[in-house]
Amino acid sequence: MDIHGIIREARGGTLRPVYVLVGEERFLIDRAVGFIRRRVLEGGIEGFNEDVFQGKGLAGKSLAGAARTMPMMADRRFVLVRAADDMATAELEALVDYLESPAESACVVLLADKLDGRSKFAKAAKKHDVWIDAAPLKPAQARSFVMAEAKERGHAIAGDAADALVDAVGADLAAIDDALERLSLFVGEGKPIDANAVDACVMRVRTESIWALVDAVSQRNARVAIHATGSLLADREPPLRILAMVARQLRMVAKMREALQQGMNPNDAARQAGVPPFKAREFADSAKRFKWGDLERAFEVLAQTDQALKGSKRPGGVVLEAAMLELCSATAS
Repeated sequence: MDIHGIIREARGGTLRPVYVLVGEERFLIDRAVGFIRRRVLEGGIEGFNEDVFQGKGLAGKSLAGAARTMPMMADRRFVLVRAADDMATAELEALVDYLESPAESACVVLLADKLDGRSKFAKAAKKHDVWIDAAPLKPAQARSFVMAEAKERGHAIAGDAADALVDAVGADLAAIDDALERLSLFVGEGKPIDANAVDACVMRVRTESIWALVDAVSQRNARVAIHATGSLLADREPPLRILAMVARQLRMVAKMREALQQGMNPNDAARQAGVPPFKAREFADSAKRFKWGDLERAFEVLAQTDQALKGSKRPGGVVLEAAMLELCSATAS
């Protein structure tokens, strides 16, 4: 089953004892985790039956022990592992026995961007149907997402309107969700959404502003990067959404660089990377500026910033601006 099926299950109240959510589609993963957590903890006392771990340094025995701890005044415990791909291979393999006989009084969720599908742990997770793929959606899939989300909100949406929305904000699902919320308020309850509504309500400058930010980072231009970040924050863009859009652009840069190294011309490389044709030359130039070491470091900073934005008491804008400065200092010119 894919991530959409898991969301439908959890929304309907069906829970599995274990979930291994693998992929980089953070919006859908966060949505799935939100539904699962609410279903597990509903009716219980907040905080008494929840454990959250980071994968790095986590022992499989400790995780299994937390899962087998009896819940307090509730039916289940919720156990979440972020960055499970940072767990040592031996510790993941130590969980194979738990997958064979999971605790009925717990719901264990492991999150990972990537895991070796050939590993003993992965094979066991797939055998027990708890391995769930959550790869980023392609533009064509984003159109279907728009149609489904509009219907969920009680609106019909024309095909050209869905295309215009994806063209305006890209395949970033968080941005699409926000745009649909605003469109819903704009057209009114139960009213159809057409291309004119998208043109009137959805700002097309956002993607260009994000690209200006990524371009500034690639050139180590901290002044421009901070200015672009400040402009987006001033437009009331949530820091997490800005971060997600920067990550999306950088993933496209990485795919573009890989395609160019394979000998593709910029247009073919852009097509493979999911880059709009009119942006092919700009992405090719940026892909040349970003070395592989720069990209690896950039994704590390983005992951750390994602955790900080979700768990830090510092203002989100301050956290985001600090991350952009770190990205500028970490990348090569």
